[in-house]
Amino acid sequence: MSDATVTRADLAEAVYQEVGLSRNESAQLLETVLDEISMALIRDEVVKISSFGSFSVRKKGERIGRNPKTGEEVPILPRKVLVFRPSQVLKARINA
Repeated sequence: MSDATVTRADLAEAVYQEVGLSRNESAQLLETVLDEISMALIRDEVVKISSFGSFSVRKKGERIGRNPKTGEEVPILPRKVLVFRPSQVLKARINA
């Protein structure tokens, strides 16, 4: 397993290489796309990217948890979590 991490700079560089925009334009395009995805998720919308997957926000209710060190029961407050579901195409490419 690789320890490599893909960063925003890496993605902007890939856009620069593939599309031919300037490096600044490529970085701005990437930021615009990421901002649009973020804003849609904030509005509780589902973001579906064909042949990649879908992002959604799920609401988790309050529940009782346990401190593993002391065994003490503690309430876990309600929260929202980001969920990613890969498409069948992406799953197949990963497992190929």
